[in-house]
Amino acid sequence: MQTSLLAEWIGVGVYSRKPRFYPNVRKIRGMTIDSQTLRVIETSLLAERKRLESELGQFAKKNPNNPEDYNAEFPQIGTSEEDNASEVAIYSDNLTLERTLESSLRDVNKALQRIKEGSYGTCRHCGKNIDPKRLVARPTSSSCIECKKALTGGA
Repeated sequence: MQTSLLAEWIGVGVYSRKPRFYPNVRKIRGMTIDSQTLRVIETSLLAERKRLESELGQFAKKNPNNPEDYNAEFPQIGTSEEDNASEVAIYSDNLTLERTLESSLRDVNKALQRIKEGSYGTCRHCGKNIDPKRLVARPTSSSCIECKKALTGGA
């Protein structure tokens, strides 16, 4: 079974308190994370942004007034009633997909911005460090597990 580069880093080179023997360690607001692991996370976020933008570009155009917004295009299939019904159905599906992809793209961009600012890995609700294994598994995380559970009503 082939694993992704990001999956290979789960638990390897990531630690929350005391560095072992890693030469390139970066401190981010009280959290110690291997700089190579941070680069792997950043690389995966950049690849995800590219994928999301590409997928959005297949059926939507960037809003010239807001670079973070896309507008789904209304498909032109034909002039018959069946064609019109198909156009409406496709457009409706594309609007839903557009919202989902835009939301994911916003999360990715926010995570990349937090890396740039040096606040990546800090919970936006309580200010505690997010477990590095959570960040490797879900790089767009902005909440620690405890806060996420409290927000979603989980036990």
